[in-house]
Amino acid sequence: MNPALLAVPAIFGGFVLLEILFTRFFAKPGQTRADGTVEVISTTSLLLLVQPGVLAASIALSALAFPHARDALIALPLWAKVGLLLVLDDMVQYWWHRTSHMVPWLYNLHRAHHSAEYLSVRVVYRNNIFYYALMPSLWFSGALIYLGLGSVYLVYGLFKMLVIIAAHSDVRWDAPLYRVRWLSPVMWVVERTISTPATHSAHHGKHASDGITHYKGNFGNLLFFWDVLFGTARITRRFPAAMGVENMAPIGAGTQLLWPIIR
Repeated sequence: MNPALLAVPAIFGGFVLLEILFTRFFAKPGQTRADGTVEVISTTSLLLLVQPGVLAASIALSALAFPHARDALIALPLWAKVGLLLVLDDMVQYWWHRTSHMVPWLYNLHRAHHSAEYLSVRVVYRNNIFYYALMPSLWFSGALIYLGLGSVYLVYGLFKMLVIIAAHSDVRWDAPLYRVRWLSPVMWVVERTISTPATHSAHHGKHASDGITHYKGNFGNLLFFWDVLFGTARITRRFPAAMGVENMAPIGAGTQLLWPIIR
């Protein structure tokens, strides 16, 4: 087995351990009985079925559509391969995420991610099962793997998941760094480049009136730069007091996971 395939579970497990040590990992504020069910099922189904299934299907379809194009991009320089992944995977995911907050039926697929009244590594993979199955960036990534970017995708995906997991964790690694005066210019660059707990928690905030919450923005996954570029960024270096979905009635675990099959 490629060691890179074990790295993401190791990173995830590391942040789980940090949350156990420094936060209430098993008893988050506002937690309901359904939360654990949704998180276990969505995380397991994504990692074991949906993501590998979509990538395999995309590679197979690419082979059928372009049988002579296998590894056609393998000779590209590294910077070009990384650039393709940043645009066709991360930027496309930014637009998928942004569109999911604008189109009602797509939000029904994404709402599970925001239904939790807390932020934690527990919600990193928390989404309706169909949300990931339809995610265009996963299908593009499979095509890029077919075209020869497989080895680069492994390392890129590892770094992307490190940033995403760290941004969702309620072990706020960025908070003490904001208080170090000489680091301020560095953090100014960091928070405009990648997602951080401060910028991403604003996206998960519950009350738009608090001056921090920005659930109609801060959509970036790996790169927060997309929010800066496309005008959806809000940077306050503060954290919302409440997380969740504002002005909407709660929905059950079945609806969160399997809408529209379960309504």
